[in-house]
Amino acid sequence: MSEIDVLSVPFDPFKEVDNSTESTPGVGSQGAVHVRVQQRNGRKGLTTVQGINKSFSYNKILKDLKKEFCCNGNVVVDLELGQVIQLQGDQRKNVAQFLTQRGILKKEQIKLHGY
Repeated sequence: MSEIDVLSVPFDPFKEVDNSTESTPGVGSQGAVHVRVQQRNGRKGLTTVQGINKSFSYNKILKDLKKEFCCNGNVVVDLELGQVIQLQGDQRKNVAQFLTQRGILKKEQIKLHGY
């Protein structure tokens, strides 16, 4: 084998690696589900949940979350993040506990952000 044969396959070091062989059931393409709290005005807060696998119905999850925590919420479609669940108030710990108890995610797959 000559040196030309070895170098005939182009190698791109900046090409994105495709690690889709192992897919975790509840997690989307980001690798983890992010639960954040955002300050609105005054003492009002907003909890966002992003990164849940697209195979789950966001509207059904939202309906259960709203009923469980007695709060309002909706599903927002973002160009970069995809579908994001928004809930009224600081519900980070409640959402993490809800997603693990229902078997949607494991505790290690959830990242809590905020204060």
